[in-house]
Amino acid sequence: MINIHPFAAERPRSEDADRIASVPYDVVSTAEARDLAAGEPDSFLRVIRPEIELGEDVDPYSDAVYRQGRMNLDRFRERGLLVEDEQPGVYLYRLGWRGTTQTGIVCCCDAAQYRSGLIKKHEFTRPEKEDDRTRHLMASRAHAEPIFLAFHDDPGIASLVAGDTGRDPDCAFTAVDGVRHECWRVGDPDRYVEAFAGLDSMYIADGHHRSAAAARAAEECMRGNAGHDGNEEYNRILAVCFPAGDLNILPYNRVVRDRAGLEPEGLIDRIRDIGTVSPAEDGTPDSRGEFRMWVGDSWHSVVIDDSRIDHEDPVESLDCALLQSLVLDPILGIEDPRTDRRIEFVGGIRSLEELVERAGTDGVAFSMHPTSMEELLSVADSGRTMPPKSTWFEPKLRSGLFVHRF
Repeated sequence: MINIHPFAAERPRSEDADRIASVPYDVVSTAEARDLAAGEPDSFLRVIRPEIELGEDVDPYSDAVYRQGRMNLDRFRERGLLVEDEQPGVYLYRLGWRGTTQTGIVCCCDAAQYRSGLIKKHEFTRPEKEDDRTRHLMASRAHAEPIFLAFHDDPGIASLVAGDTGRDPDCAFTAVDGVRHECWRVGDPDRYVEAFAGLDSMYIADGHHRSAAAARAAEECMRGNAGHDGNEEYNRILAVCFPAGDLNILPYNRVVRDRAGLEPEGLIDRIRDIGTVSPAEDGTPDSRGEFRMWVGDSWHSVVIDDSRIDHEDPVESLDCALLQSLVLDPILGIEDPRTDRRIEFVGGIRSLEELVERAGTDGVAFSMHPTSMEELLSVADSGRTMPPKSTWFEPKLRSGLFVHRF
């Protein structure tokens, strides 16, 4: 049984939403966030990336940064850029991109269900990123960026969504990246609460660090409240919940800065031991079990021998896991991709030309086939975790459209 909760959202007015809403904190660097917010005093990046206002030499994890974020959030409220609904509600959020749409339910979920495993994860988190988001939450006392959850397609929930999106949205705009954003407040939130109670679980698609940080913040607030009864807003996590069948996963590609002393032909010869290598016209793999490799001055297709794949293992059979175990570790010496500075991960929204550019003349680029939702759900259901940077979800949720105060 999944518990969701209506909440009194702080939201921008419809006419202000396009200039307030921003990309999430974790898809841009500080420098990129500073450039995006330049000349945009109302960009929500000033709340979630407040270091952009404190000079280029500021430590992004200093106390001053978190205080600045809280101060900027309060200024948004004071100026009427965010207005809190009088009554708790449930909301719908539709994203349209490249001819497809996905519609999520915006609500609060129980931090306790995250801790118990009813909200399932598929990635490890890094302590320093957890610490950062926890400190941001405790300073702002608000969930300013929702986590991205998935659930198995449910006809009852789909029917509710269809009924509530049959009118003009309360808020709609097309962002500079071409993604269409539309939002509705539903008429009867209790129907969604009842419908979600019929689900056995949900899955974190994107936002593992935000989820872990929200759970930690809930525990910290709990310890500081002698009258804790479990119904406080800090026990809840802001989320947008999507049917799994609507979601689009892009590949998460890899670039290694050097070839561990191997010439291009030497690297190709080593890789022939694990599969079939042939010249390729471009860098897009055709199917699971294949990756494309840029080395020297051309693309190569690598089809992994089926005998090398344990199809019964939901983790080790993933393409990114096979690349790690068969190529990155034994041939290129990348033992721990989480900490090795020789490797970088490049989301599939970036072009193949950028992969080639990053590889340069001394490195090697690997273009991956995207992980499927079925693979993600299988790994999460097994209680195991994927290799780092296995999925890149697109389009991204905009930050600043819904804020949950706790």
